[in-house]
Amino acid sequence: MSGISPFSFSNEPPLILVADDDKTIRLFLREFMEQEGYRVVEVTDGKQCLDAYKNIKPDLILLDAMMPVMDGFTCCKELIQITRNNLALALANFDNNSSLGNTLISKLWERTPILMIPGLDDPQSVDKAFEAGASDFVTKPIHWAVLRQRVRRLLQQAQLHKQLEAANQALQQLANVDGLTGVANRRRFDQYLNSQWLTIAQLGAPLSLILCDIDFFKLYNDKYGHPAGDVCLQRVGAVLSRIAQKNQDLVARYGGEEFAVIMPNNSAAAAVHIAATMQAGVRELEIAHDASKVSQFVTLSLGVATTIPTFECSPSDLILAADKALYQAKAEGRNRIILKQVLC
Repeated sequence: MSGISPFSFSNEPPLILVADDDKTIRLFLREFMEQEGYRVVEVTDGKQCLDAYKNIKPDLILLDAMMPVMDGFTCCKELIQITRNNLALALANFDNNSSLGNTLISKLWERTPILMIPGLDDPQSVDKAFEAGASDFVTKPIHWAVLRQRVRRLLQQAQLHKQLEAANQALQQLANVDGLTGVANRRRFDQYLNSQWLTIAQLGAPLSLILCDIDFFKLYNDKYGHPAGDVCLQRVGAVLSRIAQKNQDLVARYGGEEFAVIMPNNSAAAAVHIAATMQAGVRELEIAHDASKVSQFVTLSLGVATTIPTFECSPSDLILAADKALYQAKAEGRNRIILKQVLC
C-alpha cells in the first residue's frame, strides 16, 4: 500500500464537520482545519450534526461532548445507528440488484470517523465517548499538535478502508462477471437462481428461465474466426442485458455460445414476450452469418421454462425444463422459441 497516496479517491480536500455550541471554539477549529488544507462545515448542536451528516457526507466529524438540544454522546450513537441501518438495508437487498455485492461492501466501509472533544478533567466523558462509538478523542483545552496528528491518522485510516473497498469490488467483479461479455458468469447464475428460488418459494410467485443459444455458432467461428466470434458474443450479451428488466432479471453466460436469463416474478407469457424481444433484438443487429442454415444473419434459439417454486422441487428442475425446451427449438429447425412449464 505504500505506493498509494493519501486521499487519492477525490480531487477535493477532505471535508470536516465541526459540531460545537461554542462560537469561539468553532472559529478556532475552522481556522486550524482550513490551514491544514481541509474543507469545513460548522453546526452548533447534535441534531444539526445529524442533519448535516445526511446531507454532506463528511470525511470526519469533530464532535463536542456537551451541547444543547442534543449532546455529543447521543449524537454519536445516532450516527453509528445510521450506519448500521444502512448496512442492514444493503444486506436485505444483497441479491436484488446487479451490483453483485458492491453496495454491501460499500456499506461495510462507509462509517465516518468521529473525533470527540470532552473536557480535560473528565475521564468519564472519555469512557462515554468510546462507548458511544467515537473513533478517538482530544480534550479541552485543545492541544493543536495532537489534534493535527489524530485527524490525519483517522483520515488515513478511512482512506485505507476505501482502498480495501475498491479492491473488494474488483474481486467481486472477477468472481461474478464473465470476462468476455461483461454479463454474470455461471457461478453468479447458480448463486442467484438458488437464492431467488428460496425467496420466491415463500411468496408463491412465478419464476422463469430462458436458455438461449446462438444458432450454428461453431460454423460462425469456422468461417469468420474466433476474434469475430468473441465480438459476436459481446454484442449478443449486450442486447440481452439491455432488454432484461434491470431491477431483478439476471443475464448470465451459461457456457460457450449459450446465455441464460433468470426472471423472478415473471409469468410464462411475460417470459415468452421477453424471449421474443431478445430474439428480435439480436436479429436487428444484422451480424452477417453466411454459414447459417436458417438466416443470413446471426439468430437465436430459445428455451423458456416457468414454474412456481416450492420446497419439494429444486432449481435444477427449472434448468432441465429450459434445456429441454432449447433442445426442442434446435431440433425443430432453430431460430425459434419453445416454452415448457414445470409443475412442482
